[in-house]
Amino acid sequence: QLQLVESGGGLVQPGGSLTLSCVGSGNTLDYYAIGWFRQAPGKEREGVSCISYNGNTYYADSVKGRFTVSRDKGRNTVYLQMTSLKPEDTAVYYCNLDGATRSYWGQGTQVTVSS
Repeated sequence: QLQLVESGGGLVQPGGSLTLSCVGSGNTLDYYAIGWFRQAPGKEREGVSCISYNGNTYYADSVKGRFTVSRDKGRNTVYLQMTSLKPEDTAVYYCNLDGATRSYWGQGTQVTVSS
């Protein structure tokens, strides 16, 4: 059974950086696109970034130029490097994999951008 576990969140000042990790266990992530989503209090979950199985990337306009998604197949891990963080980036961040029969989500990691 595939499981996804996010880590790397925390409290950071505006303009700071964080790198989130999404580690897969129970199955390889190699053949799947992995998405990063976030949900702020009182708001709907929104897509932030995605990386395809062969490394193609996508970014929401709100994070383009500030966030970078990458994957390390040897570590079965996908990363989201976040720079120039803004208070509006505050949210719980989730990674996601859409399998053949179901969608998998991690438990989320909190990112708070505040001075």
